[in-house]
Amino acid sequence: MKNKLLMTPGPTYVSEEVRMAMSKPITNPDFDIDFYDYYRETCNKIKKMLHTENDVLILAGEGILGLEAACASLIEQDDKVLCIDNGIFGKGFGDFAKLYGGDVTFFSSDYTREIDVEKLESFLQENHDYKVATLVHCETPSGITNPIDKICPILDKYGIISIVDAVSSMGGEPLEVDKWKIDIVLGGSQKCISAPPGLTLLGISDRAWNKIMNRNKPVPSFYCNLSLWKNWYEDKWFPYTQSISDIYGLNEAVDRMLRDDSIVDRHRRLARGVRTALLEAGLELYPDSGFSNTVTTIMVPSSVDCKTILDDMANDYNIIISGAFDYLKDKVIRIGHMGENCYEEKLYITLKAIDSVLRKRNVTLKCKLHNKFVEVV
Repeated sequence: MKNKLLMTPGPTYVSEEVRMAMSKPITNPDFDIDFYDYYRETCNKIKKMLHTENDVLILAGEGILGLEAACASLIEQDDKVLCIDNGIFGKGFGDFAKLYGGDVTFFSSDYTREIDVEKLESFLQENHDYKVATLVHCETPSGITNPIDKICPILDKYGIISIVDAVSSMGGEPLEVDKWKIDIVLGGSQKCISAPPGLTLLGISDRAWNKIMNRNKPVPSFYCNLSLWKNWYEDKWFPYTQSISDIYGLNEAVDRMLRDDSIVDRHRRLARGVRTALLEAGLELYPDSGFSNTVTTIMVPSSVDCKTILDDMANDYNIIISGAFDYLKDKVIRIGHMGENCYEEKLYITLKAIDSVLRKRNVTLKCKLHNKFVEVV
C-alpha cells in the first residue's frame, strides 16, 4: 500500500519519533509497578498541556469512549441535562445523555456559526436547573470552534457540571481547563496530538468527581465507569489492561507538543492562510464565523461533486482529504490542518492539488490556491 499524504481532520500523520516509541518492549502493566509511575508521568504531561491541576486519565478507547464514559458516570435517571448544540457532534451529545437516563433540553443555535454566548446566558438566567451540560469545543464536521472560555464560566456560575468534547481542538486551539472552569474535558490521541487512534485523554474536576462518587445508583457500565479509576495510583490497580504501546507513543507525542511553544500560533496562522487562499480564489466556506484553527470546511462547487474531488485527490495526487456526513454529506470537503498535518509545506502541496483538481473539473478559480497561501502566511 502506497504512503499517502493524510490531510484529514484526524487521524493525522504520526511522526517517526512516535512510531519508534511505540516499538519499545512492553511490560505487564498490571504487575509492573514502574508502569504505574510511567502512566502517571504521562498524565502529568497532559495536565501541563491542558493547563490544569485536575486529575487526568488515559482511557483505552477512541475519543467516543471518553464522551460516553463522562455521560455514563455523571448522569443518573432523570437528571436534567443541557445539551448545547450548534452542530452534528453537539446534538449527538444529547443521545448519549438520554442513553443514561438524562432529561435532556437542547439549547440549539445556528449551525453556521459559533454558540451565541449572550443568548445562552439569557437562557440560563431563566433556566439553570441543570446538573450537567454538554458542549463541543470544535465541531469537526462544520469547522466551527465554540467560545468555551466564555461558556464554561457561565455554567460554573450556576453550579452546572460541564462536559467538553475537545477531541479536535486539544493541542491546536487555546485550552485553559482550570481558568475556564471546565469540569470534564476529553480529547483523542489521533487528532492534534498526532498519536495513533485508540486513546482518550480525560480531565476531571473535584466537583465532577464528587458527583460521580456520590451517585444514588451505581454506574450502569463497567468500561465506562470512571469511579473505578478514583484511586488507581494509590491502589496500583487499573480497571483493565492498558494499551501500553499506544501510551508509549502518546507520551512521546505529548513531549513533542510541550517542546513546541509556537504550536497554537502555528495552527492559528496556517488556518487563516488556508481560509484566505480559498476565499480569494472564489470558493465558499461552510461556516459564517467561528472558524476552527484545526479543520477547514469548504462548500463543494456546484459544477462538481464531492466524490469526484476526493477520488481525484487520492488517485491523482495520493492525498486524502475528507467529506462529511449527516446534513453535510456530499455538500462539503474538509482539510485537516492539525498536529503533524499543520505545516506549511504539507498545506502547500494539498492546496496545489486541490487547485489542479478543481480546474480539471472546470471550476473557475480567481487565483492559484497554493500561491495565495504562501503569500499570506
